[in-house]
Amino acid sequence: MRIVQLRKSRLFKLVAAALCVIPLLYILFLQSNHENIKFSAFSSKNVKTKPQLVNELGNFEPQNVAERTGPGEGGKPHILRDDQQNDASQMLTEFGMNMVCSDEISVSRSIPDTRIPECKHWNYPEDLPKTSVIIVFHNEGWSTLLRTVHSVINRSPPQFLKEVLLVDDFSNKEHLKGKLEQYIMRFDGKVRLVRNKEREGLIRTRSYGAKEARGDVILFLDAHCEVNVNWLPPLLAPIYRDKTIMTVPVIDGIDFKTFEYRPVYQGGHHYRGIFEWGMLYKENELSQKEAKKREHNSEPYKSPTHAGGLFAMNRDYFLSLGAYDPGLLVWGGENFELSFKIWQCGGSIEWVPCSRVGHVYRSFMPYNFGKLAQKKKGPLVTINYKRVVETWFDDKFKEYFYTREPLARYLDMGDISDQLALKERLKCKSFEWFMDNVAYDVYDKFPALPPNLHWGEIGSVALPSLCWDTLGQDAPAFISIYECMGDNNNGDLSQLIRLNAKGQLGVGERCFEADTQGIKLVFCRLGTVDGPWEYDEISHTLLHRIHKKCVALHPQTSHLSLMPCDTVNTYQQWTFKELQPKY
Repeated sequence: MRIVQLRKSRLFKLVAAALCVIPLLYILFLQSNHENIKFSAFSSKNVKTKPQLVNELGNFEPQNVAERTGPGEGGKPHILRDDQQNDASQMLTEFGMNMVCSDEISVSRSIPDTRIPECKHWNYPEDLPKTSVIIVFHNEGWSTLLRTVHSVINRSPPQFLKEVLLVDDFSNKEHLKGKLEQYIMRFDGKVRLVRNKEREGLIRTRSYGAKEARGDVILFLDAHCEVNVNWLPPLLAPIYRDKTIMTVPVIDGIDFKTFEYRPVYQGGHHYRGIFEWGMLYKENELSQKEAKKREHNSEPYKSPTHAGGLFAMNRDYFLSLGAYDPGLLVWGGENFELSFKIWQCGGSIEWVPCSRVGHVYRSFMPYNFGKLAQKKKGPLVTINYKRVVETWFDDKFKEYFYTREPLARYLDMGDISDQLALKERLKCKSFEWFMDNVAYDVYDKFPALPPNLHWGEIGSVALPSLCWDTLGQDAPAFISIYECMGDNNNGDLSQLIRLNAKGQLGVGERCFEADTQGIKLVFCRLGTVDGPWEYDEISHTLLHRIHKKCVALHPQTSHLSLMPCDTVNTYQQWTFKELQPKY
């Protein structure tokens, strides 16, 4: 009996000792995982201080805002006099927007509050991270650049705005030199200016700006924006909760001629960024599946991609992802590269309905890229797309891209070994995972593509020097024939036509249809990949299966139309010639 009691006593002492040691071991474990614990504490703190919907006005809502009068105030269009129209046309040519109109509008003008009414009633944490707003510009107009800066200064809580960082991509206009340096002195150090020593393009200049920034969060804006009421806290709150979230404001439109400020989206409707297989940016209305994940209609929601110009991220997180791929040239594709990288490597993207930013959509790009455009042979944007696709897509999805953009197979995208190594080091998920779990709604509008049966020029047998040509026209438009470019195409897509296994005949995102007037170039029907066309390899005729007629060339007019099929008529015979561009 005594032995049993002794054993029980010893067992009790062992258990008691263990209970004392376990907390000590746990403390040692926490210390050895300091970085993880630091982030966990950051997250748990935010559970207590997450945004709260309240009955009164939110804690950062402006109050007693004075009404303003003058040209363009309230975001209304400003119409110039007749005698100013010639100057306005010159400014449109030089800047891609009506700078005569812009210069008559205050750089601190008022604009309409385009938010959902519910947005006015959010309380946000009082200790949100400090932000560097980065504005990259090249030969930007004076008043549009300064209106961007003033709107940020005027409508941002100063405690969260570390700086506005202007990054000049080697501008050569006089007003952007000493005059700009003198002007920003009035902001007492809140606005900084750094300059590239040579032209680098938007992508690399943004990465440079991120490295130069001093804020915890970097927030990129284009140089012709106007931020709306209480725009900043809603963008910062999700990043405060989780540093791996990119946040994106809802973009309003500013007319490039009159500078009228107006919403792009219908009231109450939410959209998210997707893409089609040629890597053009698209949007889809938010599905019920995603909408139901939120308690309130004004809350942020997940999006597969973003348009590229306006977004916020934790600075250290952006740099840990390698910033932008330095092999991407000038602009184009960087929004997809960053979107795929974020999602596949553990982060996420949220669109924020309560943050609205107006953006001037220019009529055209008013400058060229000089030596930057000479570094690669072929269309730069397609080369960028190829780098992104070859880095982040799985083989199956790469084929969708090359089906949609066959020319890309011949383009030199440069070395992507560093990008693939980064992907491996970050243990990133597959693109199939991304499509299944994040971007599943891409298929709603852009189904998987069947392979191409033919691609290249469609040449006339009767007149061998002539080929189908869209002449660069926008859809809808009738097409005709023109002198064949052959292998000297140099990236001009107007003659590069594809016919897929389901009868779709197209170029880019446009397809060929036919009616009694002729052969038309139209936008491909969303959600479909099929078409009415059938090519006979023996007779070389191109049949429209619905009309049961063949494409014919009128020799006098060069007009294309449908005629009853005649397999021996050379004016109804066509050959596909796949090109081998010499890049």
